[in-house]
Amino acid sequence: MTTSRTSESSAAAPLLDLQALVVAVRRRRRLWCSMALLGLLVGAVLAVLLPPPPTAVTKVLVAHQADQPNDTGTLIRTDVELLRTTRIAGEALRSLKSPEKPEDFMGTYRGTGLTNNLLQIDVTGDSDAQAVARAKALADAFVADHLRRMREAATAEAKALLDQRDRMRDELTQVNKAIGDRSPGNDPKASASIESLFARRAELNSRITDFDQRAAEARTGTPKLIAGTQIVDAPRAVRHSLPKAALTNAAIGLVLGLVLGLAVAAVGTVVADRPVLRREIAANLGASVIAELRSVPRGPAGRWQRRRTRAARERLTAILARTVRGSTEPVSLLELGCARSASALALDVARALAAEGPVVIIDGLPGPELTNSHPKPGDLTVVSGEPATDVPHQARRLGVGSVAPGTAWTDLRYLGGQTVLVVRAGHGSAAWLHTVARQLADQCVPVIGVVLVDPDPRDRTDGTLWDGPRTALRGRYERPALQNGTVRPRPERPPRPAARVPDSDQEAR
Repeated sequence: MTTSRTSESSAAAPLLDLQALVVAVRRRRRLWCSMALLGLLVGAVLAVLLPPPPTAVTKVLVAHQADQPNDTGTLIRTDVELLRTTRIAGEALRSLKSPEKPEDFMGTYRGTGLTNNLLQIDVTGDSDAQAVARAKALADAFVADHLRRMREAATAEAKALLDQRDRMRDELTQVNKAIGDRSPGNDPKASASIESLFARRAELNSRITDFDQRAAEARTGTPKLIAGTQIVDAPRAVRHSLPKAALTNAAIGLVLGLVLGLAVAAVGTVVADRPVLRREIAANLGASVIAELRSVPRGPAGRWQRRRTRAARERLTAILARTVRGSTEPVSLLELGCARSASALALDVARALAAEGPVVIIDGLPGPELTNSHPKPGDLTVVSGEPATDVPHQARRLGVGSVAPGTAWTDLRYLGGQTVLVVRAGHGSAAWLHTVARQLADQCVPVIGVVLVDPDPRDRTDGTLWDGPRTALRGRYERPALQNGTVRPRPERPPRPAARVPDSDQEAR
């Protein structure tokens, strides 16, 4: 039953836990806040070190022959693309008498269609005067090219209409000649033919008049378009404000840095696979979270939280002292990523037990955390190395060690027959937590529980396991007795709820 429930829960686990991802990214706020601040500073510095070049702007009203109220901007977009042609760029350079190549000059200006008939031209130069001169030459070249194209189009249309009119006149001449060659008679067929010729002559006269009128309209409509196309905003230099540019660039850098930082934090979280939530840490270690030890923020913001954290730490010390007191075997505290917190916690537990008799702390930490703790004279004893073998049996032993990478696993059982893991949230990867649980099981060192250091304050997940007979262990734990040289199987017992230690508005498990 246990195996089937475990397999079902593993199969139901999502590929990507969004809650854990959000919590892990939030815990790495120093990274993305630093990158956001870096982006803000870089944007502000770039605005100061790389100011925009001198720029001039002008606006041109462009009249089109095929203007329609429902135009979607196709005509003005065509004008924008025509502005970026070597013909117009070359005309502007010739008016400026500049030896610059049109291809190079095209990279210094751009056109923007503000409306269907309003074109804005932005030009950069080495100085404001040069930028203004270039903008004027470019606008004049564009207007001249646009007017020339309209005249050519109108002339071509009028010529086509007049050519058609001339062909109609030639046909009319032939019809009039055919009518003059016919003599009146009483033949009904001849009368019908003459009537058809008269009808054809009337139709040709009407079409000739229409072509004359359309040709005249084509010629007279062009001056209106020419008068409508003009420079409506004279070229002027654009004034740049350094504070405004710095503020704009800083805001853009802040947003880009924040987005990049969040992306890096999210990708790093997924790749590193470092459990943060209580349920993940408990599942990977195969032991329940019995309490939490929160870190106090530095500075004035954390002063009002110190009293509450101190009370929670006292309750945690009382829980561990009660656990050590009720155990028939020595208990050890094994840390992962929090050697200083584990050392301080061991000293607190040892002082709480010192009133009942001598207490000796076995220092198995690779660092000098306990050595530099400077315990009070006569308070308790801290030994490590060879002196640890000379501890009297009547003294209570409390081992402190580490399960960080590089740990000598075979030495852990000498620190204590049972252990409490003191783990910093988000420090070890899921694979390493599995390794710790497996190595402790191989050394026959049962885990009483897990003390989670620096947990997420918004974590509401449950850190108690219920899918196995040896999870959620509390209180006294007896090592299985040997029978015929082998370990006698321990009878299963139903799991019990985890003891909860209230901590103001939250409960430390």
